Amino acid sequence: MDKKLVALLACPVCKGELKLNDAKTELTCFADAMAFPIREGIPVMLATEARTLSTDERLHKN
Repeated sequence: MDKKLVALLACPVCKGELKLNDAKTELTCFADAMAFPIREGIPVMLATEARTLSTDERLHKN
């Protein structure tokens, strides 16, 4: 996913910054502890589709 596009996107819940996680193909919002999937190159920015970050992921903001 293009880094410029990621810079334009915001968390749909808190409107905060998203971090791209290339290894898991998802966008992460550490403020809400949510990870939004990227499917076929398209970010799915729905809170109902996001997964909750584990405690370990929250502590190790990569």
